[in-house]
Amino acid sequence: MRHTKLSFFALAAATAVVLTGCAGSTDPAADESASTPDPAPTFAAGSTMEALSEAGTITIGTKFDQPLFGLMGPDNVPVGFDIEIGKLIASSLGIPDDKIVWKEAVSANREPFIQNGEVDIVVATYTINDKRKEVVSFAGPYYMAGQSILVKADNDDIKTEDDLVGQPVCSVTGSTPAAKLAEIGAEPLLTDTYTNCLEPLRSGQVVAVSTDNVILAGLAAQNEGEFKVVGKPFTEEPYGIGLALDDTEFRDYINDVLEASFEDGSYQKAWDSTAGQVLEFVDPPAVDRY
Repeated sequence: MRHTKLSFFALAAATAVVLTGCAGSTDPAADESASTPDPAPTFAAGSTMEALSEAGTITIGTKFDQPLFGLMGPDNVPVGFDIEIGKLIASSLGIPDDKIVWKEAVSANREPFIQNGEVDIVVATYTINDKRKEVVSFAGPYYMAGQSILVKADNDDIKTEDDLVGQPVCSVTGSTPAAKLAEIGAEPLLTDTYTNCLEPLRSGQVVAVSTDNVILAGLAAQNEGEFKVVGKPFTEEPYGIGLALDDTEFRDYINDVLEASFEDGSYQKAWDSTAGQVLEFVDPPAVDRY
């Protein structure tokens, strides 16, 4: 089946028409035109896009404990770059922000959430790899991160991953960084969220926390003066959007949405308003249409 590739400019234009109508007009012809909004986006019959659009809501799995990318805000609404990427996808389906259901996803439950249908997509610093692609599909990548190291601000002994060999290092169960730590000979202490790694680091139970550089940068920024990120990234972590295995049509659609956002400026706007407050903007990676 062919799907409809949406333009964010078209969606913005349609929104502008509706808002203009709401403001009122003294021109009867203008009022008549404004009272008939553009039709909602249409999709191939039986597609996931059609089902979500008609339902008017989408459930997105994301993280609630990662500053810059996915963090629960004071009003109980998550904020961050991953959240904005999820909003772009929802908007393209005609789903407004207030109709998105955000479900907390930690590293260990992202695949089960997708497989069990508890979420429609996962946008949660979710590294694409071949093992995961055996059970879920991925759109993207939309960002390229890399594993790095967080230590206490006064620690000058650890500079690279080689300094972690034989040392206790905290990471998260089910994550690619945890697997890498075991591979290089560190002694992983595993927990469910990265924020739970900070107290063991403070107390000296571990010498470092290791995960993607952007996550560590967020933790350091949130705890200014306590920690620092050291060394260069020693892996490549392509972040993708997880969805049901073999839903090729939906995967292609999300890839279309991502590529449109790269071109029309909405991707950079999402970055600048979130992670870009701390990290420099880098061009997004090429989408992998496997």
